[in-house]
Amino acid sequence: MHSIVILFNFGSRFEFKNHKLDTYMSVNKVILLGNVGQDPRVKYFDAGSAVATFPLATTERGYTLANGTQIPDRTEWHNIVASNRLAEIVDKYVHKGDKLYLEGKIRTRSYTDQAGATRYTTEIYVDNMEMLTPKGTNSGAGATASTQQPVAAPVQQPQQSQQSQAQSIQDNSADDLPF
Repeated sequence: MHSIVILFNFGSRFEFKNHKLDTYMSVNKVILLGNVGQDPRVKYFDAGSAVATFPLATTERGYTLANGTQIPDRTEWHNIVASNRLAEIVDKYVHKGDKLYLEGKIRTRSYTDQAGATRYTTEIYVDNMEMLTPKGTNSGAGATASTQQPVAAPVQQPQQSQQSQAQSIQDNSADDLPF
């Protein structure tokens, strides 16, 4: 295993101590905060796995330039894919209009349509999700009073060792740093 050290030099570019970084270094991380565009579609399979798909809208607010020109809001739509345990949680708690915080990876796949043409679609595969819609808010068309959502409840794919390490660090009362 190679250790990687990144030295920051704010006057110029990044300097790498390990010259193998250029062949190993890569990041595929997406963070989205937006609103669910329609109720999720969830498929359950015989092996017990599940996949949920739904659109998520993110909006950059419009503004006015110094010369008076108005720039309108810009909304982007993202195709979201959640699998296994996250898909089950999406099926139970997520509805159209809900606000979500998502972390994941961007993936592009191809398929052949009915006319035989190759099509491409870009999807966000969710690793972590937080539901931000307050409890009892009937924002979704399918939401009922009995379907109450946790506020900012983090939901992650199984990474139990990281969670237990993080918990032990948080429980360390000797580490009372002001930042």
